[in-house]
Amino acid sequence: MQRAAREAGVGMLKWVLLVAIAVIVLGFLGPRLSRTGLGRLPGDLRFRKNGRDYYLPITSTIVLSLLLTLVARVI
Repeated sequence: MQRAAREAGVGMLKWVLLVAIAVIVLGFLGPRLSRTGLGRLPGDLRFRKNGRDYYLPITSTIVLSLLLTLVARVI
């Protein structure tokens, strides 16, 4: 029983680490991706309220998700 719990904990730790690395990499790639047009697609919302800028990249998220799905299927 303890072995299964320990293996589950290690698996969860790997996923948390993977997500953290992905967030860091996407944080660095964000400005570079916006230069390619990603982030300015129709459906990406930008608005200002009370002096703050808000950005919701809905279409860009869908496009990136589809591209990553295709890459994952090929690998």
